[in-house]
Amino acid sequence: MNYNKKTVKDIDVAGKKVLLRCDFNVPQDKATGAITDDKRIVAALPTIRYLLEQKAAVIACSHLGKPKEGPDPKLSLAPVAKRLSELLGQDVIMAADVVGPDAAAKAAALQPGQIMLLENTRFEKGETKNDPELARKMASMAEIYVSDAFGAVHRAHASTAGVAAYLPAVSGFLIQKELEIMGGALANPKRPLVAILGGSKVSSKIGVINNLLDIADTIIIGGGMSYTFAKAMGAGVGKSLLEADWLDYCKEMMQKAKDKGVKLLLPVDGLAATEFSADAQAHLVDGVDIPGGMMGMDIGPKTIALYTDAVKDAGTVIWNGPMGVFEFPAFAEGTRAIAKALAETDAITIVGGGDSAAAVAQLGYADKMTHISTGGGASLEFLEGKELPGVACLLDK
Repeated sequence: MNYNKKTVKDIDVAGKKVLLRCDFNVPQDKATGAITDDKRIVAALPTIRYLLEQKAAVIACSHLGKPKEGPDPKLSLAPVAKRLSELLGQDVIMAADVVGPDAAAKAAALQPGQIMLLENTRFEKGETKNDPELARKMASMAEIYVSDAFGAVHRAHASTAGVAAYLPAVSGFLIQKELEIMGGALANPKRPLVAILGGSKVSSKIGVINNLLDIADTIIIGGGMSYTFAKAMGAGVGKSLLEADWLDYCKEMMQKAKDKGVKLLLPVDGLAATEFSADAQAHLVDGVDIPGGMMGMDIGPKTIALYTDAVKDAGTVIWNGPMGVFEFPAFAEGTRAIAKALAETDAITIVGGGDSAAAVAQLGYADKMTHISTGGGASLEFLEGKELPGVACLLDK
């Protein structure tokens, strides 16, 4: 995939109507609907402010949640418009629909330097089907399309890819940063490149491991997925997470690493417990065999030393997925140690979205990372080397 895409700075937006795809899929309090974390709204501000300063008329859009049957008042973007108004210090005009009469009238009346927000794009059933008629209607309100929702670029939806068939399409600053930093790490990394992969399932990281075996110098495996690798090597895993269907795949990956001269590091000790609970007693298991009746919950001290040592001399580190059940304090040490090692290294450090990003933020190391990706699924597919529809549709530089 070509990562060298045109940005908002490569075109003249002054006095133009700009359709801006944001990622305003924010968490909300179920009872009150109040936004509980506005990080995604804050992340969109640099692009929005730039467009407004350039005297563009901004028509912002986003999805929120997964509405089942068309419009759902609980999933309205009205709270987002209110919060965005507060952050910008100017009125955000809220449309009552996506491409209906209210949105069309408000878009037509929108003046340079003003911003409006369309209602939840998924209130239109054609959104997730990438319906060309819906994309055409959305595009007809504007003259330029700016994509800045990295968390949604792996989906070919009407508002993420479809509209680019009708408008010149460029990236905002968020996507530009993802493409420069993550794209650069994959296309031309500062070496050695160390990839740390955790999380619960091997099956969700197959493509990532496969792609990174062609790029990385060292691959570190932790989290629940490490027990499937351990079993593939003949170790006992007790009641640990196990994907028995993927044992042959793990063997294949270990052989591929050997053939390619890639260091594949696996846990050499761990913490186990008899039950999956925050109050469970942690038992140190030296070696890779987990006794029957126990389940692996985190990497152990020897593994921490092995993994953090591999990070010290790295040129680039990519991390996606926790090392253990980090939400339980007794089993958070492995993930904490990796976050600390990344914070202390001089390497370019890239944290994939989702759980690793949450862990880094929770542990207070977010400002020490070179880059924390804003997309969970998108950053995974990026690491797999897949073409992302919401990026492929942008104009090349």
